[in-house]
Amino acid sequence: MKAISVRQPWAWGIIYSIKNIENRGWPINYRGDILIHAAKKCTKKEYEIVSIFFQRMGVSIPELKSLRRGQVIGVVTIVDCRFSQVASGWRMAGQYHWKLENPREITPIPYIGRLGIFEVPDDLVMEVAA
Repeated sequence: MKAISVRQPWAWGIIYSIKNIENRGWPINYRGDILIHAAKKCTKKEYEIVSIFFQRMGVSIPELKSLRRGQVIGVVTIVDCRFSQVASGWRMAGQYHWKLENPREITPIPYIGRLGIFEVPDDLVMEVAA
């Protein structure tokens, strides 16, 4: 199954909160389900900056130490990709905006992330989905 690594707390926002846009510097033609891998790296400074952004959106995020990292944490459906004209407070100028819907939590799967879209073996995903 296809997966993408997203740094925390953005990954948490996609699966457990209201973040429905993923900003990337490149477009995606794929439409359908994709695993959200919570990247291992997240500095305290990054967390503090993102925490302020979430607060402006009216969302309170968990403490950094409680956020899962280095694991696949859920599935979301990519339904669209636009460069501009997306009505969402989550969009960032100069980026492609991947429209996300239907976030679903899964039993976390420890996994090493990669850059770009990558594949996670189906049998590994099927174990936790069952």
